[in-house]
Amino acid sequence: MQIFRFIMPLLSVLISVLCFAPTAWAFCGFYVAKADTKLYNKASQVVIARDSDRTVLTMANDYQGEVKDFAMVVPVPTVIKKEQVRVADPKIIERLDAFSAPRLVEYFDEDPCNTYNQRGGDRFLALPSAQLNEAESPRRDRSLGVTVEAQFNVGEYDIVVLSAKESGGLETWLNRNGYKIPRGAKQLLKPYIRSSMKFFVAKVNLNKFAQSGYEFLRPLQISYQSPKFMLPIRLGMINATTEQDLIVYVLSPKGQAEITNYRTVKVPSNLNIPTFIKEEFGDFYKSTFETAYTKEGKRVAFLEYAWDMSNCDPCAAEPLTPEELKQAGVFWLDSDSPSEPISPRFRRPFPTSNVFISRLHVRYTRDKFPEDLMFQDTSNRESFQGRYILQHPFTGEVKCQAGKEYKRSLPRRFEQEAQTLAKLTNWNIQDIRRKMRLTVGNITNSWWERLFSWLGM
Repeated sequence: MQIFRFIMPLLSVLISVLCFAPTAWAFCGFYVAKADTKLYNKASQVVIARDSDRTVLTMANDYQGEVKDFAMVVPVPTVIKKEQVRVADPKIIERLDAFSAPRLVEYFDEDPCNTYNQRGGDRFLALPSAQLNEAESPRRDRSLGVTVEAQFNVGEYDIVVLSAKESGGLETWLNRNGYKIPRGAKQLLKPYIRSSMKFFVAKVNLNKFAQSGYEFLRPLQISYQSPKFMLPIRLGMINATTEQDLIVYVLSPKGQAEITNYRTVKVPSNLNIPTFIKEEFGDFYKSTFETAYTKEGKRVAFLEYAWDMSNCDPCAAEPLTPEELKQAGVFWLDSDSPSEPISPRFRRPFPTSNVFISRLHVRYTRDKFPEDLMFQDTSNRESFQGRYILQHPFTGEVKCQAGKEYKRSLPRRFEQEAQTLAKLTNWNIQDIRRKMRLTVGNITNSWWERLFSWLGM
C-alpha cells in the first residue's frame, strides 16, 4: 500500500567456453544496465516474505504530498499488535529492486579467423545507468460499529488497528479522527468488512518525523499468521487517475510465486536487439513492457525475475546478505548464517539457498484488476530473468574464408535485430534502421556500405 575449491578451476573454464556462445548458455554476458523502478512515475513496491501461514509484509509507499495528509489503510486478516510492526530501512527495498531488475547484457564477437577463441570470466560494466487526534469516546465508536482493537506508535507512525461492522461507520470514524481518506472508500471497504478483516491504519506523527532526520517516509513492515496469501490493492485504486505500477518481491523458501486469480506470464526475454539500445535502455524497457501489457489485454501479472537469492548471472547487483534478507522480512534463515558477503573467488558457482525471489510486476486500473491479488508459492525453482542482449560485431580485418562468411551473415543478423526491436516496442522500423546506421557510422570498411544497402537504408 509488495555457496569445492579443487574443482573451481575446471568450472571456470567450462563457464568461459559456454559463455562464448549466447545461444548455448542462457545466462552469461557482460551486465551493462538495468530497468529498475526509477523508470516509473508511480510505482509502489511491496515485499512479501512468506513460509507456511506466516507472512512478513513490507510496504514502501510512493506518497507524494504533505506528510501531514498521509494516511495508510491496509486490510489485514488479524489484529496486529505493536510487536508485529517495525519501520524498515528503505535501502533494503532498493537492494531487492537492483538485484531483480530486468537487465541488458552485451557480447563482443571474437575474430572469426581465430580458431582458438578464449574468453575470461565475466566482468561488470555498470553504467551511470500527524499526530493522532484524541480518539472519539468508546461510546461514539460503538455507535458507528467501530472497535479500536489496538493503538500504538512505531517510529514516526501512529497506528490504530480497527474492526468494523459496516463501511459507512468506518468511513465516518476515519474522517472524524482526522484521516483524509478519499471519496469512494465506503464501497471498497465493504468486501473486507464482510470477510471479517481488520484495518491497519497508519498516520504520521509530525513531531517524531521531524526528529527522525529522514526526508521521506520509511517503509512499514508488519508480520502476521493467516492461511490467506493475498495482497489488498483495491483501496489503492481510489486515488488512481491513471494506470499504476506495482512491483511485488516475494521471498519464499520454496520457489517461484505466482498470482492465482490473474494470469502470471513472463516478460519477453533473452532476445538480441540493436546495440544502440545501450544508450536507450530505459525507454526500450518501458515500451517493451507497455507493448506486452497491451497484447495480454492488460489483465495479467508479469514475472520479471525468478532466482535463488544466493547467486545471479549476470548480476545487476550482489545478492542480499543473510542480514539484509532478515531486514527484508525473511524469518526462516539459520541463525549461524554469515552476515558478511562471501568473496566471489570462494563462492560456489552454482549454490542454492532457502530464499527464492520472485519479482512480479502488475500494472493495474480499477476496471482491469477489480480483485485483490491472491498468491501461491510453488516448488518451481527454474531461473528466469528479463534479459536483453547486445551482440557487437567483430570490426577488424578478416582474411580467412570463415571471416568472409561471417561478414556475409551480418546483414541478416542486423535486420533480425531490427525486426525484433520493432516487435517488442512497436517502434517504427525505419527509425530503428536509421539509428542502427548512425551507431556504426564511424566504421569506414566498405562492407558496412554493402550491409546497409542490403537493408535498404
